[in-house]
Amino acid sequence: MRSVLSARTGIAVAASAALTLGLAGSASAATSTRTVVDGSTTYDLSVTAPDTAAAAGQVINVTGSGFNTGQGIYVGLCVVNGAPGENKPTPCLGGQDENGSTGASHWVNNTFGGMFANSSKFGSGTFNVQIYVKATLDDGSVCGQDVDCAIVTRADHFDTNDRKYDVHVPISFQ
Repeated sequence: MRSVLSARTGIAVAASAALTLGLAGSASAATSTRTVVDGSTTYDLSVTAPDTAAAAGQVINVTGSGFNTGQGIYVGLCVVNGAPGENKPTPCLGGQDENGSTGASHWVNNTFGGMFANSSKFGSGTFNVQIYVKATLDDGSVCGQDVDCAIVTRADHFDTNDRKYDVHVPISFQ
């Protein structure tokens, strides 16, 4: 029994070191989709992000398509409660990060994108951004243990209560 436990511990330590050092293969990606109607226009939203990340933290790439370029969004790691559009994803790692200090969120907005740190404009309704994620949120809660978390898109601070652009991509931490 001890040898099995020692072997498992050794494997876990080696796997953790490989992930930390970037020697492991890249995590597989997950894609979430949602179709919404805004006014008389239908948008087929799609967001792709890794389905796993290092618990201690790492930068991940997130892509999206089908978005309304007239509606700014945030991309970040947030606590989710219910289906996309049901409840506002919050709290989020690093808050809205409007000053760009944490890298934990990215603001996509065609009016102001690119004028501030961690912001950009849509490219024909698409985005390709990098954000920093980790398992422990600013309030001390841990994704996957205390709360359910996902990589999300949500309306920016100009229309913060609009739930039409919420898309959740589940993520787990190792």
